Amino acid sequence: MAREFEPDIPDIVIRRLPLYVRTLRALADSDVANVSSDDLADEIGVTAAQIRRDLSYFGKFGKQGKGYDTRSLEQAITQILQLDREWPVALAGFGSLGHAIAHYRGFGPSSFRIAAIFDRNPDKVGEPLGEIAILSDQCMTSEIRRLGIEIGIIAVPAAEAQEVANAMIDGGVQSILNYAPIVLKTPPNVRVREIDPIWALQTMTYYLGVGS
Repeated sequence: MAREFEPDIPDIVIRRLPLYVRTLRALADSDVANVSSDDLADEIGVTAAQIRRDLSYFGKFGKQGKGYDTRSLEQAITQILQLDREWPVALAGFGSLGHAIAHYRGFGPSSFRIAAIFDRNPDKVGEPLGEIAILSDQCMTSEIRRLGIEIGIIAVPAAEAQEVANAMIDGGVQSILNYAPIVLKTPPNVRVREIDPIWALQTMTYYLGVGS
């Protein structure tokens, strides 16, 4: 059962924490034992005050004049994000995008494992992928519930995405990474992250030529 999200912590702060973990881990692996908030800010691209403010939501870290113990802070934030355990993930859609997600090498060293893959194409059902086989989307809810999966990835066309989201949520999924170009309607306790490259590009074109 996932813990309840702390409502008083801004979502933008949570979104920055994985960047802190990645940066601190790289520093620790490079034998940097201690890091100041100023140095960490330079690495990440935010202000030192922002880093101190972000960390203050979760307790006291570091010592005046000595900065942060790099490895200890990395481990502390890892625990805050609950990345000190493995999270099984359900993937819906095994087209070109789903295939790329399932074969993404970044899953290997991460805290996430694709534990079930679903597709509505009967020609793909039963196709093996490593230690699992692609399942029919008809058994999505029951299989997600059986495996205790709380995280889902949607990589289906927009017209199918809401139905897939509903099936995942009925199975117990509480967090969804959505690649479909549609805004999903979900209960308040279900968190959705939208990954739409066209939307991202559209937010960038505004700045092209500005100030030139």
